[in-house]
Amino acid sequence: MKTVKQKVNHFFKHSSPPRLICLGFLSVILIGAIILMLPISVREGAKVTFIDALFTSTSAVCVTGLIAIDTAEHFTVFGRTVVALLTQIGGLGVTCVGVAFILAAGKRVGLKARKLIKESWNLGSYHGLIRLVKHVLKITLLFELVGALLSFIVFVKDYDVWDAIGISAFHSVAAFNNSGFDILGGLTNLILYQNNVLLNLVTCGLIIFGGIGFLVIIDVKEKKSFKKLTLHSKVVITVSLFLIVVGTVLLKLTDHVTWLGAFFQSVSARTAGFSTYPLGTFSQAGLFILAILMFIGASPGSTGGGIKTSTLFVIWCEMRSVMKHEHCVAFRRKIPESIIKQAFVVTILSLCVVLISTLLLCIAEPHFTFMQLLFEVTSAFGTVGLSTGITPHLSVIGKLIIILTMYVGRLGALTVVSLGTYKELQTAVYSEEDITIG
Repeated sequence: MKTVKQKVNHFFKHSSPPRLICLGFLSVILIGAIILMLPISVREGAKVTFIDALFTSTSAVCVTGLIAIDTAEHFTVFGRTVVALLTQIGGLGVTCVGVAFILAAGKRVGLKARKLIKESWNLGSYHGLIRLVKHVLKITLLFELVGALLSFIVFVKDYDVWDAIGISAFHSVAAFNNSGFDILGGLTNLILYQNNVLLNLVTCGLIIFGGIGFLVIIDVKEKKSFKKLTLHSKVVITVSLFLIVVGTVLLKLTDHVTWLGAFFQSVSARTAGFSTYPLGTFSQAGLFILAILMFIGASPGSTGGGIKTSTLFVIWCEMRSVMKHEHCVAFRRKIPESIIKQAFVVTILSLCVVLISTLLLCIAEPHFTFMQLLFEVTSAFGTVGLSTGITPHLSVIGKLIIILTMYVGRLGALTVVSLGTYKELQTAVYSEEDITIG
């Protein structure tokens, strides 16, 4: 008879990386939900049901920020700390956190753990994985510390010192990990600070650097020149700047917001989820623009979600190459066919998730408008956290649909779909035959 330890080791040894990653996130979500229901986590007089605790835990681990109950009004300092820790784990990734503990214990990181890191960050090789993890931890600590200090300058004017320290630390962790959680209370998010230039810029800075990807930050730090950067870094930086500028201009044209507000919402919609204006008052055009930005999301190897900026760029390049009958080229580099295929598959699968979830939510919540439900689902899938205000009013079924959407969005539709089909690349090749398109 095998012991429990032997069975666990056998399971981990023979399970595919996608399955282990999915189970890792699921385990953290369930543990987080149980802890958030404990008396030590819940404020006196507040009531937290299991579905709300599960929703909060999923939203934190999936670095989303959608809330079914107000975080400040329902959870104690301990409970809010748990939410911050879950957000940190979700942003870095369960695999990265696990490896960090292994390194802290002074133990050797095995091949299985390295394979999980490679799979979770979609890396091309095993070279320099441990060095990358160490860089990621240092970058995270640096940005969150600087963000907390700058945020403290703002919050200390409205709160006592200790409350300001806690709010600043929580805000910095949430912003850098692209999660729209706040502990200011009243479901107001950052609306009270919509004209505070310092907090707006600090928050946007944390969101941008958290969403641009650790690989790009490291590459920029080492190369210090745009021309010397890898193709990936050039694409991510170019597309990110383009989306921020275009999003800002379009939001300014469609809604009555300041340029600062339009810039903030354009940045935040790319998977962060903070808002300085009540989105329920936005026009249909404004909400649609935000939904597009949410669907695109951040960049690979970052704390954000969505289909990713590089995916959008590859699809655009391929469309252009087809129309011009040329090779798919960017910055004088040919993009591999395998990458092009993956970009289209990721986008199609992501669209399917959003459409199916929206349909299910329309059936479960017929009293809300289609745009409200589409916006909610896109926000959940892109792990954004923006909402028109309907989240707390969803039914249990509606909340479960959003929970599943957040989970799939954080892991990636391709990862979830490949759970039962993951196999090593087969060598058999079939003969080709044309299919008429268009």
